[in-house]
Amino acid sequence: MSENSMENSRRGFISKLAKGVVGASLFPGIITAADKKRNLESLSRIREKYSANDQIQIALIGAGGMGSADTNTAITVPGVKLIAACDLYDGRLADAKKKWGNDIYTTRDYKEILERKDVDAVIIATPDFWHKDISVAAMNKGKSVYCEKPMVHEIGEGPAVVEAQQKNGKVVYQVGSQGMSSLGNEKARQLLKDGAIGKLNYAEGFWARMSPQGAWQYPIPADASPKTVDWETYLLHAPKREFDPLRFFRWRNYRDYGTGVSGDLFVHLFSSLHFVTGSMGPNKVMATGGLRYWNDGREVPDIMLGMFDYPETAAHPAFNLSLRVNFVDGTGGTNYLRMVGSEGSMTVEWDKVTLLRNKGDEEDPLLKSKKTEGAANANGRQYVYDRKSMLPPEKLEYVADAGYKGAHFDHFYNLFNAMRTGGKVHEDALFGYRAAAPALLCNDSYFQNKIIGWDPKDLKLINK
Repeated sequence: MSENSMENSRRGFISKLAKGVVGASLFPGIITAADKKRNLESLSRIREKYSANDQIQIALIGAGGMGSADTNTAITVPGVKLIAACDLYDGRLADAKKKWGNDIYTTRDYKEILERKDVDAVIIATPDFWHKDISVAAMNKGKSVYCEKPMVHEIGEGPAVVEAQQKNGKVVYQVGSQGMSSLGNEKARQLLKDGAIGKLNYAEGFWARMSPQGAWQYPIPADASPKTVDWETYLLHAPKREFDPLRFFRWRNYRDYGTGVSGDLFVHLFSSLHFVTGSMGPNKVMATGGLRYWNDGREVPDIMLGMFDYPETAAHPAFNLSLRVNFVDGTGGTNYLRMVGSEGSMTVEWDKVTLLRNKGDEEDPLLKSKKTEGAANANGRQYVYDRKSMLPPEKLEYVADAGYKGAHFDHFYNLFNAMRTGGKVHEDALFGYRAAAPALLCNDSYFQNKIIGWDPKDLKLINK
């Protein structure tokens, strides 16, 4: 993006303020009355169109914590019904019937789910190393898909998922980075486009978790055994080993099955950043970190820091990104994405955006710098600045209306609406791959101790 276009964008932002014809992006409330009316009308139409006997019927594949949370949200969308669940642990299948009714079909074999003609869409919430195979198989069977992030386990798996979606054009594929459908991301994208922070030059993201389960210390059921867990199927595409309940129930700790903190958390930040900026991704990836606290046999670091170079494109100027994850932090679960520009910065959360504008430009009405008439002198009367004390940047906070259902609901609403109308999802396979790739490359950089070059447009590694 050229300097002139960025300056014009900034001037346009200031002009809107000065003329008092501020667009929706500048009001201190994320959702406007017009948005609210449109959403209510859309919801009403869906309720009228889809009766109790005219529903989207879904199945869950992977009924653990995230899969259960996804399902609980999905079935709150009008016209959606859960009819089946699949998991390799018998205890979760029994729990599924308790939670969602004895009439739902349960199985250990996901292929049985895909063969059912009455299943319209599946939620894939398995460990990461099963995402690609089940996603491709589901789309080839004509099922729409909501697949948890990251979309794939290895960088080389992405093309197969993208090709499957392109080949099966009528199916809908959504990657589960819920922030993609958030009001916060939408507001930030509009603010950046309107020039609210000037020319973007730097971004940073942080994600911290402090609870034991936040560090993947998931509980191990007392009855876990080769009889209650289909261990052989679990390892179908992984190195063979004796039954180990830790590797099944705490799979994120191991490289064969999970993608570490970058695949679990960085990918959310990449998704949001790419949505807000229109970026395809970085061309340089560097990561460091270490295993500082959770010395419980895990193979992945609990501290990770990543640095990324984003090249200039038609959508945005060149900028740098830094990301951090800390699993031993006293912040109580802090996470944010902060974008810094030549005229200010904004911190983006899923239900809030905080905009800080630099002071110092008398043409910017946000700065409230006023001229006062000075005393007469030899040259006659003149205007001088009323010199004040130094002030912090101007702060504007945009928050979602009370009653906002949240990004998780909106992401499923987007998926099911796309299925009903033939519309687009917020995070299709290509977008999901571009968000997953730099997260996965963080792991490669960390474990190989090297800088990695990446072509975000053509989606391939660059060897230098």
